Amino acid sequence: MLPPKKSRKVLLKMFRKKNIANLDELFHLLDTHSRMSVFRRLKPLGYLSSFTDAGCYYTLQEIPKFDTLGLWFYQDVGFSRAGTLKSTAIDIVHFSEAGKTPAELLNLLRLKVANSLHNTLSGLIKGKHLKRYRLQGLALYTSIDSDIAEKQIAARRKKIRSRSLFPTIVSIETTIAVLVEALRAGKVLTAASTVAARLSAQGVVITVDQVEQIFSQYSLKAEKKTAEQP
Repeated sequence: MLPPKKSRKVLLKMFRKKNIANLDELFHLLDTHSRMSVFRRLKPLGYLSSFTDAGCYYTLQEIPKFDTLGLWFYQDVGFSRAGTLKSTAIDIVHFSEAGKTPAELLNLLRLKVANSLHNTLSGLIKGKHLKRYRLQGLALYTSIDSDIAEKQIAARRKKIRSRSLFPTIVSIETTIAVLVEALRAGKVLTAASTVAARLSAQGVVITVDQVEQIFSQYSLKAEKKTAEQP
C-alpha cells in the first residue's frame, strides 16, 4: 500500500487525467486489495460514487460539471449531485414540472439495465418516497408532497391534451429521427413509448401514436420486453 502522501499525489494525477476510475484501477494504482484502504485514501480528497453501473466508478468532487438536473456523465458513466440512484430519482421527480414516466427517467439517467430503474422505483414507492399514478395508460411518478403532486398531475394532463392536438402528418426529418432512434440497438426495435420519450427529451415534438404510425408505415414491430418496462 502506498503511503498517504504518495497516494494523494498519484490519485490526483490519475483523476485529473482520466476523470473517473473503477475499484480495480484504484487497487492497482495504490498497490492494495483492500477496499477500506482505498476509501481511506479517497476520503481526504473528497470523492463521489457513480449512480450508474452499480456505483462501481469513482471521481473527485472537484471534477464533475453538473447540469441543471444535477447530473454529470463521462463515457456514459453517471454521477449525481444527489449521490445514489435512489436519491437522484427522488430529486428529479420532485423538482419536475409534470412528474416523470419511467421512459423519461430511463432516458435522462442513461441506465444500461432498465431493471435497475424498475427496482429503484418500486423501492421508492414502497418506502413512500415517491407516488405513482396512472394517466391514460402512463405510469407517472410524482413528488410525495400532495400539493406538488397535484400540480404535476395537472401539468401532465395539460401536456397530454396539447399533444393530442398535434397534426398526424409527420415531417420526413422527424420520421428519420424516429427510425434512427428505434433502430439504434441494431437487433431489437426500441419500444414506441421509449422512442417518443427520448426524442421529446431532445426537443423533437412527437407522440407515441405518431411513432407507432411510423412503425406501421415501415412494417416495423417492436419486440415486447415487459421486464424492462418499470
